[in-house]
Amino acid sequence: MFYKFFIAIPFLLASLSFTGKTEVSTTIKSKKLAVSKTISDIDSKIQSTYNSLQTNQFQLPNKECFCEALKGFYAFKANGLIKKDILTLIDFSLSSNSKRLWIIDLTTNEILIQTLVAHGKNTGDEFANNFSNIPESFKSSLGFYATGEEYYGKHGNSLKLDGLEKGINDSARERAIVIHGADYVSESFIKRHNRLGRSQGCPAVPVELATEIISMIKDQSCLFIYHPSLNES
Repeated sequence: MFYKFFIAIPFLLASLSFTGKTEVSTTIKSKKLAVSKTISDIDSKIQSTYNSLQTNQFQLPNKECFCEALKGFYAFKANGLIKKDILTLIDFSLSSNSKRLWIIDLTTNEILIQTLVAHGKNTGDEFANNFSNIPESFKSSLGFYATGEEYYGKHGNSLKLDGLEKGINDSARERAIVIHGADYVSESFIKRHNRLGRSQGCPAVPVELATEIISMIKDQSCLFIYHPSLNES
């Protein structure tokens, strides 16, 4: 994934200096060691953050999913693409019948919300397994997003999203992939159909939580949509 390539860039930029030819080998070696230590420090910080999460009686997200999300959060924030210390995590490895969306305040290490979220109708039935960045595919896109501006549309209060990963989700604006409320995202729908309803590709949330969620995460917070197939790209 794209963010992995610049997770240590802020450190490297800070450490750049002119060196003579005889110093090049030593300099490269020392910088490699320093970058390795920086990555190790990030991993330790992620582990500490996960272990100290205040659940507020919600379930913890999967550790692997959370670690991927936090690594990307740090990288995109260092690059100025993320402004707020709020992380929204969607785990599409889970059944759509489970509450697979978390909103986490990284300032207080507190889970604020855990709830249902829909995937696209061509992404799968109960489980999400087919993803796309192509317009009119009616499939979900994975990866990292920056939340955009709130607006009122055909689904009521909605939130625009900007995909941050080229070829994976950067067509989000063109595809009108947004967060919005939907009546098919509910426990009652699951009881009637044995699975959650599906969207045209948007991460739709329960109607009764939509306004609260949008208000909480709008204006350049980080959204990460996870699936194990991301690690295969």
